[in-house]
Amino acid sequence: MSRLKDQYNNEIVDELMKKFEYKNKMQAPKLEKIVINMGVGEAKDNAKVLEAAVKDLEIITGQKAIVTKAKKSVANFKLREGMPIGCKVTLRGEKMYEFADRLINLALPRVRDFRGINPNAFDGRGNYALGIKEQLIFPEIEYDKVDKVRGMDIIFVTTAQTDEEARELLTLFGMPFSK
Repeated sequence: MSRLKDQYNNEIVDELMKKFEYKNKMQAPKLEKIVINMGVGEAKDNAKVLEAAVKDLEIITGQKAIVTKAKKSVANFKLREGMPIGCKVTLRGEKMYEFADRLINLALPRVRDFRGINPNAFDGRGNYALGIKEQLIFPEIEYDKVDKVRGMDIIFVTTAQTDEEARELLTLFGMPFSK
């Protein structure tokens, strides 16, 4: 079992129960899933770019990535409905906690000029979105084998009802919010 999951089960639930005065442990918010999305705009011209993005995402997460397709046609972008334009992975359970641990303790500290992540990127329903500019911050990615620097969106989906509860949950996980 991962270190973060143990910590959640033992310490974090107790902290949340004290702070928000829950009557039952099941009321405490928990991490439901982490969705990692990589939009690859140039995939419409070159299919190899999308393959490279999928491979990078699979190396980072340790799980098979799904290719996402355009929902609508957009003439300005020369985009037709159904064209492959990105990839995503949804992590749950053990792999989710493992990824969160690696992100917080290994990857984020490797970001250039890192001063913490935006504490206001919550959606109002207790979910947190985080954008990363380059995949190189993950130690699994070999610098020499990268064809192009790509960014990704990481969304933490929680069972929290409010942003305050979700912020407290992620802070207890060790998420480095900027002041």
